Amino acid sequence: METLLIYLLVGAVAGTIAGLFGVGGGLIIVPALVMVFAALGISAEILTQMAVATSLATIVITSLSSIRTHHLKGAVNWSIFKAMAPGILIGSWFGGVTAHLLPGPWLQLLIGIFALVIAARMALSSQRHADLPADEARVPGGPGLAAAGAFIGWGSAIFGIGGGSLTVPFLSRCRVQIQRAVATSAACGLPIAIAGAFSFAVQGWGDSLLPAWTTGYIYWPAFFGIVLTSALFARLGALLAHRLSPKLLKKCFAGLLLVIGVRFIWLNSGLLFGG
Repeated sequence: METLLIYLLVGAVAGTIAGLFGVGGGLIIVPALVMVFAALGISAEILTQMAVATSLATIVITSLSSIRTHHLKGAVNWSIFKAMAPGILIGSWFGGVTAHLLPGPWLQLLIGIFALVIAARMALSSQRHADLPADEARVPGGPGLAAAGAFIGWGSAIFGIGGGSLTVPFLSRCRVQIQRAVATSAACGLPIAIAGAFSFAVQGWGDSLLPAWTTGYIYWPAFFGIVLTSALFARLGALLAHRLSPKLLKKCFAGLLLVIGVRFIWLNSGLLFGG
């Protein structure tokens, strides 16, 4: 029962963050599941891959709720989404393959570094793009968007995120207005999560170290506990994104990511320094 309550809490926090910031609830889900799985005695060789895979599976559900809310507000740029989707699907599949080939501690180390990078970007970011009008003349053509989608999908699948941490900055640099960038990023999270989760399910299939109730690396008890709250709170987060200035909340979230990143790097620092 205690573990289920933890999954429910993780889902509530991650869903709100996904809808509010477009950064992907996986930034919270993956570190939380790593800690929970370690406490449950799951092998260190596979627990990080399980956390990433389960995070991606939950994002399939979370993104549906978030996409609907953004779509009803007319904020999703579907032409950009359609151009990026093929690359996203291919990249996300190979992201799962890459994460499968990495030893668990190395994957945790990369997640820790990624969390620090995102924390720094969120803490230092200004609102200088928020009031810029959309200027889609600066958006690349179809091949360029597909290539960007492939890279975003690959990186997102490795870290178990919905891709907002990569998609929103990319679209902002293309002069897409920030609310539309967040909404389009939410839409892109669906193919990332589907292809990435499927890849992890295939890569982990038949691993003797996996516990019961898994499909490949996807752990269903955690999945169902998280999605019970994440979809509801993703909708809440998406609504708040259109009503609140997230500047202070972003800095608080950056502080949380800083703690997560430092912890993961510290626990696996021996890989860098030979300890």
